[in-house]
Amino acid sequence: MSALDQLPAFSVGARTMLADEVYGALQQSILDGTVPPDARINAGELARRFDVSPTPVREALARLESDGLVEKLPLRGYRTTDLLDSRQLGELFELRLLLEPDTAGKAAARRTAADVTGLEKEIRAGTSAIAEEDAYRQLSQHDVRLHDLVFRAAHNETVRQAYARTHCHLHTFRLAYTGSYVADTVAEHSAVVAAIVAGEAQQASVAMRTHIERSRDRLLQR
Repeated sequence: MSALDQLPAFSVGARTMLADEVYGALQQSILDGTVPPDARINAGELARRFDVSPTPVREALARLESDGLVEKLPLRGYRTTDLLDSRQLGELFELRLLLEPDTAGKAAARRTAADVTGLEKEIRAGTSAIAEEDAYRQLSQHDVRLHDLVFRAAHNETVRQAYARTHCHLHTFRLAYTGSYVADTVAEHSAVVAAIVAGEAQQASVAMRTHIERSRDRLLQR
């Protein structure tokens, strides 16, 4: 039995959505460990399993390669990449500590009413998802959205795009996955958002730094 036999059932939607749907199904299966690190991925097998043409599968695999979740092997198809080691994880969090606390401070100074509305809505979504059956999936997506909203509220698109290209959340999720989510993360997000909403730049920066350091420590303990 190959790792692909463990993939969830796939429901074909509109033709224009096929590549997005294949990408989403594969990405989640890699993040939650259904498809483990260093597993071979055969595009033809995926197309047959998902009952789609090869084109959306190729597009999805190209996006996953850009994410750093799969790599193309010459003449052998694709494989899922290895998990981050402790050195790589440390470097990733060094980057986050350089960018995100300052960005949170900027967000507190520059946020608009629309930014505040979006941040508060996202905190409510994260809080309500904790008790859900698929809490990990929902909260991992909440985490991505929350941090992106903070970058948007800082109104520096260059920094936001530079950070997005690291795909850091995808790689840390693979390390953190246990089938549940640490509720402390939502509480830490709430502290960051409260400071941004209040316009407290220094407090927002400190809250973000605390959140990132605690996230790093939780992962290193694993």
